[in-house]
Amino acid sequence: MSEPRAFVSFDFDNNQTEKILFAGQAKNDSPTPFTVEDWSSKSSLPQISWEAEITRKIGATNMCIVLVGRQIKSAGGVAKEVAMALAQNVPVFGVYVGGAGTGSTLPSGLQRNRTMAWDWKLIAAAVDQMMREGKNA
Repeated sequence: MSEPRAFVSFDFDNNQTEKILFAGQAKNDSPTPFTVEDWSSKSSLPQISWEAEITRKIGATNMCIVLVGRQIKSAGGVAKEVAMALAQNVPVFGVYVGGAGTGSTLPSGLQRNRTMAWDWKLIAAAVDQMMREGKNA
């Protein structure tokens, strides 16, 4: 089996630092069985162009990992990315970041029982589960 590919969805306005740390740790310091690539848009795009680009990128991955911060309910792009993933049968799970926890609001479509602490053993187990149930398995 090839190495799993993950799309990371995050609150651009509030959790960029956590996204950078998450992606960096995934590449260098953790026992992660997946690849994280920065596929976020590098420039401001018209909404329709952004949606087409992100839909294509999510469709080329095995899973979508949502970094759930404390202000995620105001991050409309995250909710759209979760919906795009689910529409393409790309499994989704979440990781609490930036002080968020089990009482934090989740974007529509992200299940509480699929959202966990930032613990690489838990994340690796979730990746394994997503690969077993995903469209690209």
